[in-house]
Amino acid sequence: MLDSIDEAIVRELRKDARLQNKDLAERVNVAQSTAVVRHRALRDRGVITGYHAEIDLGAVGRPVQAMLALKIRPHTKEIVDPFMAYVLGLPETLALSHVTGPEDFLVHVAVSDVGHLQRLVLDKFTSRREVTEVHTNLLFSHVRKY
Repeated sequence: MLDSIDEAIVRELRKDARLQNKDLAERVNVAQSTAVVRHRALRDRGVITGYHAEIDLGAVGRPVQAMLALKIRPHTKEIVDPFMAYVLGLPETLALSHVTGPEDFLVHVAVSDVGHLQRLVLDKFTSRREVTEVHTNLLFSHVRKY
């Protein structure tokens, strides 16, 4: 369980993972030493698992984003685990979710253009034996809360 100070630290670091300790302490209204100890404890407890750079996908030549909803068969551990590793190994993949409902996976991808998206779907997904359906949704915009 997180107390209110830990929650505040997590919230501020989600907004800006590069926040200096003195600024973090000020924002959560604790002493700098308390912020250091709490931050370290959150990492040690596995609450904070890493730090990531937010990338402007257009600036790196991947302005088109889509969400792919995939069905696979058979839906077994022997198929699911290697399939997840395969999808995560694709450079276009931003995120992968294994879900319940009509689809088995949601894959957030970023590509250079619609032609690239079409090639990705046809060459990397529908060509796979275990993939039985792919529904592609273009994202007009994608906004992260933090």
